Amino acid sequence: MISGKIIISGTGCALADFLYNRVSFKSDNFRKYLTQKPGDGGLSPGKLVFAEELERFAVKPYQKILNEIIGNREPDLFNVGGPSLVSLIHASQLLGTVNYKVKYFGVSGNDETSRKIFDILRRTPLNIRNYQKISIRGTPFTDVFSDPYFDNGQGERTFVNNIGAAMDYSPEQLTSEFFDSHIVCFGGTALVPQLHENLTQLLQKSKQNNCITVVNTVFDFQSEKNNPGEPWPLVDKHESYGLIDVLIMDSVEAIRISGENSIEEAAGFFVTTRVSSFIITNGANELFICSSGRLFKKTDLIRLPVSRKISNELKRNPTGSGDTTGCGDNFAGGIIASVAWQLKECEKGNFDLVETITWGVASGGFSCFTIGGTYLERFPGEKKSAIQSIQTDYINQIQYK
Repeated sequence: MISGKIIISGTGCALADFLYNRVSFKSDNFRKYLTQKPGDGGLSPGKLVFAEELERFAVKPYQKILNEIIGNREPDLFNVGGPSLVSLIHASQLLGTVNYKVKYFGVSGNDETSRKIFDILRRTPLNIRNYQKISIRGTPFTDVFSDPYFDNGQGERTFVNNIGAAMDYSPEQLTSEFFDSHIVCFGGTALVPQLHENLTQLLQKSKQNNCITVVNTVFDFQSEKNNPGEPWPLVDKHESYGLIDVLIMDSVEAIRISGENSIEEAAGFFVTTRVSSFIITNGANELFICSSGRLFKKTDLIRLPVSRKISNELKRNPTGSGDTTGCGDNFAGGIIASVAWQLKECEKGNFDLVETITWGVASGGFSCFTIGGTYLERFPGEKKSAIQSIQTDYINQIQYK
């Protein structure tokens, strides 16, 4: 239990999203760039590839590939993206600034793209004093292709990433202020190479400072390319999973990190590690959760459904005003916010994992009705009010409490 202001600091992937909605993954111009084997640099629905790798795969410049896929159209939306930055923006909107401070640590290029990002961030409660324009490289960006008809109307996205300035961000740039926090979050570090290579050491330093640690993963294309078929490295050894209090993955990431062949086997693998708790999402399907009892009350491996209200609405209106971009990142932000709320009220070991999941599911569901992962509120508390309505419906659905 914490009586004063709770400090949450996060680092990891932050970038610009250029969103192209209603891109058919069944079109000839898209299908000819589909991957043929793991790590070959081709496109794959739901996954990420680096622009330079796609160029090698297609033997042509990325700009030509982009023009073939989307024609001469402009992006439907420019937005702030990235598993770290988006999740922290969302957490800051849910938490407000009276009893909580949410801070992002990172680096961008000093270019027009970064100017647009900072213009958006200044309209959110997120503290960006430690997000600096100091790299000579361009600001990282991702082109996001969204097909709302994919997966029986549930929708899916494909990502092409330019890593840019993220190549320059190192652990040495995380000052003592980062670790002087109650909760620290590492989001999508596979897209920030130097942080990812040193994640175990960063987690160790966090625990030495008695921080709660949250890790949310991203598709690790570099590991997939370098060692096709081999498990993706996250921490340096099996025992180091014990440094993570909350591990959030989607099904593909969980399977590839664990080296298993199915989501069920992956969940079984993480049960055998010392990770304090883990969550595996699976798109429109059931998610897996488990807690060892160190932060949350002990919860044996169970499955929970997604929001029926959200699924039904998406089936009724698959081409509505939103897309699935940022659903996972907002899910993580809801988890972070719930952990912060419970830190105000509970001792470690008594947090409620299912309560936390209700905020993650509602947060991810809400983002399906907006284009892009970052929603700009018209007034403080607007987003929390809308999400709380979804959360209440979900609590009734799973008959929780």
